[in-house]
Amino acid sequence: MPPTIDDLFATPDHYLHSFDGDAAIFMPMDRAAYHRSIFLDQRISPAAARTIAFPVQTLLQHPSPAASTAWIFHMAHCGSTLLARALDNPTASLVLREPFALRQLGLRPDTERLNLVLAMLGKRYRADAPTLVKANVPVNFLLPQLAAADPDARTIFLYLPLRPYLLAILRSEAHRIWVRNVTVQLKPYLGDLSSAPDAERAATLWLTQIEAFAGALSAMPNAAALNAERLFAEPLHVLEAATRHFGMPISDAALEATVAGPLFSTHSKNPSIAFDNTARIALAAETECKLQAEIAAAEAWIAERGATPSPDVRFGQRELIH
Repeated sequence: MPPTIDDLFATPDHYLHSFDGDAAIFMPMDRAAYHRSIFLDQRISPAAARTIAFPVQTLLQHPSPAASTAWIFHMAHCGSTLLARALDNPTASLVLREPFALRQLGLRPDTERLNLVLAMLGKRYRADAPTLVKANVPVNFLLPQLAAADPDARTIFLYLPLRPYLLAILRSEAHRIWVRNVTVQLKPYLGDLSSAPDAERAATLWLTQIEAFAGALSAMPNAAALNAERLFAEPLHVLEAATRHFGMPISDAALEATVAGPLFSTHSKNPSIAFDNTARIALAAETECKLQAEIAAAEAWIAERGATPSPDVRFGQRELIH
């Protein structure tokens, strides 16, 4: 029997995956499916193959206030997948990594659809454990709307200072293609960067997101900033602080097992690849030698705009860990 509209709003087992024109596409999920789906976009691993298309307009007419969620916002390539997966304990909060419908709205804002998505994201398996949503880069440009919708939401803004950010997103041609593509997609927010070199595109993307994070921190009293270098260097300390911040019922013993397990010795997006903090540091050092000129150009671009390459100074007492 197909689910009713009340069913769609009642349980995370019906996941609003995306919008296709006037239809909302739902996929069947369960705890195991969410846990194994590193991302909830086209890489999702649903509980079954069937999908349901439901008229968006009908959903919009169904009153359903959104339950509060917790959030991880990030700048890309700064450990957000690692953090979100480390907090994904199947007995605690449901963790949603990069919901695709939310990303669609970052690129094409729609207030009514955003309210619908927030209602769908707020569904829980445990009433005492708010769902944790890890957004992605286009969603950062919805922060004013998201902060207004739930200013008290428990949130972490995960970031990198300028230099390590450049080392992370310019280190390979594949990463540079991502930078070029996303800055084209975000033209309404960033301006036309089609003729800009990669270093300027990266600097623009970094500064715009830092400013968005700073603005949201001022509007969200339960939000905190987190320098990703702390996550990489002190994972257990950060996870303990994050679970307290989010109110997630995960024991210290479980966190210790996570840090000692395969998650922190493999690539967070591809567990078949060995990768840990030692490898990350070595890769960054190798990359820095190749990018000296571009780093200098990006730092000069930032300085011309009166900004600092170390946003932790700007975030001050809002850091998760001091």
